[in-house]
Amino acid sequence: MKPKPVTGALPVGSFKSKPASSGRMEYLVYLPQGYNAKGAKQWPLMLFLHGAGERGTNIQRAAIHGPLSLVKRGTNFPFIVVAPLCPEGRYWQNEPLLSLLDHVTKKYRVDESRVYLTGISMGGYGTWNLAVDYPERFAAIAPICGGGSLISLVLAKHYEKQRLADLREVGIWAFHGGKDDVVPPDESERMVAALQKLGVKEVKLTVYPNTAHNAWTESYNNPELYKWLLKHHR
Repeated sequence: MKPKPVTGALPVGSFKSKPASSGRMEYLVYLPQGYNAKGAKQWPLMLFLHGAGERGTNIQRAAIHGPLSLVKRGTNFPFIVVAPLCPEGRYWQNEPLLSLLDHVTKKYRVDESRVYLTGISMGGYGTWNLAVDYPERFAAIAPICGGGSLISLVLAKHYEKQRLADLREVGIWAFHGGKDDVVPPDESERMVAALQKLGVKEVKLTVYPNTAHNAWTESYNNPELYKWLLKHHR
């Protein structure tokens, strides 16, 4: 008899990413109250990417910051949250993350029209990069104190019309600290400005003028962020 899913907790999952040389990726998963693996209801999914300081081998490091840190303090979210762990010395790469996304959408009752992506610092860069390259997978994103590659936007504009069309449909709300001396706020500013020029329908930036690198605490403590995410469908 298969065990019932644990809701309101942080079970550990893992999968063999492809290609095989990428190894096994572990992740924490939060299943909302009322989740039923055999039920008809499908749930929104939030994929959270941690920062460089949380890399390592202890999967619980993926819950130091971000939505899962709030879950550990008793917050109940109305969506599935998945937080993978990046190994020490590595960075977020699109292919393993896409494999993870495919894995969790098959394993859990995920509403694929309501997949959201967010991350902090290194995870903010990972959020920008993954969403810009594969916008068709996400309804909305919330990159925090990160930045992205403008060349990918240039390629979309001139050579990849479908990707550009998909990107224009993604809801984007970026956050940054005005006094960030680790990742300068112009990293977010230039991405937002470039996307606005490309005609993205909804892209905005919130800068906390007196905040340094830690723009994530205020962002994830804001209930309006989650309400905003949940309004978006693909």
